[in-house]
Amino acid sequence: MENPFLGCHPTDPIPNPFLNQSKLFRFLIPPRKTTITPFLAQKPKQKQPLPTAAGSSLKLPEHGGHLQQAITALEQGSPIRPGAYISLLQSCIDADSIEDGRRLHASLCSVQDRNPFVETKLVSMYAKCGSLEDARRVFAGMRERNLFTWSAMIGGYAREQRWGEVVDLFFGMMHEGVLPDTFLLPRILQACSNTGNLETGRLLHSLAVRIGLLDSSKEVRVSNSVLAMYAKCGELDSALRFFERMDRRDRVSWNSIISGHCQCGGHEAALRLFARMRAEGIEPGVVTWNILILSYNQSSNPDLAMELMEQMESSGIAPDVFTWTSMISGLTQNDRMNEALDLFQEMLLSGVEPNGMTVASAISACASLQALDNGKELHSYAIRIGCIHSILVGNSLIDMYAKCGTLEDAQRIFEEMAEKDVFTWNSMIGGYTRAGYCGKAYDLFSRMESSGVCRNVVTWNAMISGYIQNGDEDQAVELFHTMEMEGIRRNTATWNTLIAGSLQNGDPDQALRIFRQMQAFSVRPNLVTILSILPACTNLLSVLKVKEIHSCILHNDLQRDISIANALIDTYSKSGDIEYARVVFNGLSGRDLISWNSMIAGLVLHGRCHDARDLFNQMKQEGIRPNKAIFASVINACGLDGLVNEGKKLFSNMTEEYQLSPGLEHYTGMVNLLGRSGRLREASDLIDNMPIEPDAALWNALLTAARIYGNIRIANLAATHLFKLEPRNPETLRLLSHAQALYGKSNDVSKVPRAKKEGSVNESHGCCWMEVKQKVITFSTGRQLTLNSESKLAEINSRIMDTNEVIPDFDGTILEIEEDSEDIVGTHSEKLAVAFGLVNLPTFRAIRIAKSESIGFLQSQQHMNINKGETYVQLRLSEVTCNIPTEKELFSN
Repeated sequence: MENPFLGCHPTDPIPNPFLNQSKLFRFLIPPRKTTITPFLAQKPKQKQPLPTAAGSSLKLPEHGGHLQQAITALEQGSPIRPGAYISLLQSCIDADSIEDGRRLHASLCSVQDRNPFVETKLVSMYAKCGSLEDARRVFAGMRERNLFTWSAMIGGYAREQRWGEVVDLFFGMMHEGVLPDTFLLPRILQACSNTGNLETGRLLHSLAVRIGLLDSSKEVRVSNSVLAMYAKCGELDSALRFFERMDRRDRVSWNSIISGHCQCGGHEAALRLFARMRAEGIEPGVVTWNILILSYNQSSNPDLAMELMEQMESSGIAPDVFTWTSMISGLTQNDRMNEALDLFQEMLLSGVEPNGMTVASAISACASLQALDNGKELHSYAIRIGCIHSILVGNSLIDMYAKCGTLEDAQRIFEEMAEKDVFTWNSMIGGYTRAGYCGKAYDLFSRMESSGVCRNVVTWNAMISGYIQNGDEDQAVELFHTMEMEGIRRNTATWNTLIAGSLQNGDPDQALRIFRQMQAFSVRPNLVTILSILPACTNLLSVLKVKEIHSCILHNDLQRDISIANALIDTYSKSGDIEYARVVFNGLSGRDLISWNSMIAGLVLHGRCHDARDLFNQMKQEGIRPNKAIFASVINACGLDGLVNEGKKLFSNMTEEYQLSPGLEHYTGMVNLLGRSGRLREASDLIDNMPIEPDAALWNALLTAARIYGNIRIANLAATHLFKLEPRNPETLRLLSHAQALYGKSNDVSKVPRAKKEGSVNESHGCCWMEVKQKVITFSTGRQLTLNSESKLAEINSRIMDTNEVIPDFDGTILEIEEDSEDIVGTHSEKLAVAFGLVNLPTFRAIRIAKSESIGFLQSQQHMNINKGETYVQLRLSEVTCNIPTEKELFSN
């Protein structure tokens, strides 16, 4: 119904309800001309007096007779007074017997001198016996409706929580000139609260002021309802102003204003109000404590909620089942499952019997922990206390059994449930898809539609995720497109599933296309979306893509999340833009260990080792305790800068000062550190004395150092161990052969086993790649360039020889061994890439080069002076060794 007061101002006068009430609002609608039509109409029988002979008179219930005898007498045409008829209707209400009420309704014509209270009672009877449709028909047929009639009708809809219709009835009531009283107005205000209808709530507030329902200092029921309406509608400022102006505040008033602040996230303000409540002499009850405890649990702060529960007990108020359930559910939602189960046991020991919600929360904790035995115990307990038929408990049991891998038990619970909702079906379907049984999941998916339960977006997402995880991407995409045709709007989780699936199947470009399509459909990305898509951008071609995603993050106000900021730092670093990574890092208001580690590792990756060490010292000054990953990065930084003593000190400080046991990554860093400085014997001794078994990366570091310094004996030793660990890797023999070609063979070279000739040698060695105009160009050592690029290469070589300009020096001494000597293998691939980039890339464009075993970023500034024809080039290259995917995986366009 349209609000007839939309154009009214709150200060407009409202007529006195006690003067000419029947004429109010009569101008809004024409007079009602209705005749009463009984629900069960029948021809009136000839009225006969009730028998009066002694012993044969039928007394009505109020006189000690029986309801059925009285109804039978009425059906035979016996007359009855209104008061007696109303008493019979009340007996039907007390017995919750709508059938007897309908029989009485059919005999309505037997009531003598009928008045509006009779029909009002009929409305009340139908409403309280659960048939609002019958109540509405009687209500619509009444000649005259008074405040009591409207109260009966509105009360019936309020009991059924049909709040929208309560508001509609209120406006219909006002059309007929009937104003609510102190008993009815709170129900209508409650309807406004539950529907978020702030506009109508303000109108009711104005109405209450005008007709004097807020004047009584003793009656706070209406005032509390107005206050609760503002609080539940999120109008906290109005609620607070109203609260401060209240002449009298009781515990309900304080509960409403505290709950309003909790609902809007004002937890500190809620605690201040709580303290003020106690200071004003109103001791909080269990409801007040529960409001605060529930709020803190819902805001992911169960520790403070637990403190409040302890204060509650120390105040002499025993936690009730709602308190315990709130705490158990809060711990479960915050992934503290063991604590939730411990608290459930404590609840049982305290003598408080759980309800269905409590048991369901405890079973959910068992599901997350995959604690099948505990879950079975809770299953038995649910049967014992009679809550096994609760749909909430049933759904939790299905989820628990499915996650614990006992799908037969989950299916048995599913089939035994008399009532199934969408969560029941989703839990069972999700269980099958997680276990890889997509066929059985699809059977349930099809059955669900025919069962009358509508499939929601979670159902579709479960099926799509199941097909993705099982490698059936085509079926997943087909379901994705079918969703819209079925009228199911795809949500963020739907798109996230496809993005994660594309990345899982090694197709980052498709993931990026889906991400862009998601934005085109105006679907807002969330934390999961961003953290899924950023790892697809850690390569040379993705610098602009990272900035595009960064823009999306800012647009959707996600930059405050520390995990997203950390991922941005890492992605910018790996895609070659260390300056943007530093901007994100400096903009963080709070940094965690991952933030520091990502930034330090990024600086090391780009050869800015001095900056990395400075950042490490700054972190320690701010009181942040470094972890193993940060130590590994800083040791690598010392190795790149040749700071042997500082690196050794860091390595010893790990155990002595920070009690951290070095891992393989730290020993590998130390071997690199010692090997780069020529301390090969010390590096070899370190390996011999290691408490853990060396891996291939560590032996490879020793082999690299031995090649650089021409120690063929140690190179052979490292190669022998590498052959044992990776017998099918032909690169070890290739690297060793190059070293022997440069420095001569050792006497014990024959002891080194030869690699098995299975498959071809990876042709990517001796190659590097660079991006030009969104295409990846491959440069191989010894390759011929175009005429312009050849002249640029000659110019570079000339300037290097004549002017001692900075040259990329890979490892501080010589280039990678596969490009050891240009006289042997031809021009280095990196030098070819630089020459090509200087000719083909725009001025001031950074030249970024990637190698198969290492990534280097050449930051080049090219200043052109056409008149003089002179070019000044400054080159810097930083290189770290790391495991890189194949060329196709890393540089697919």
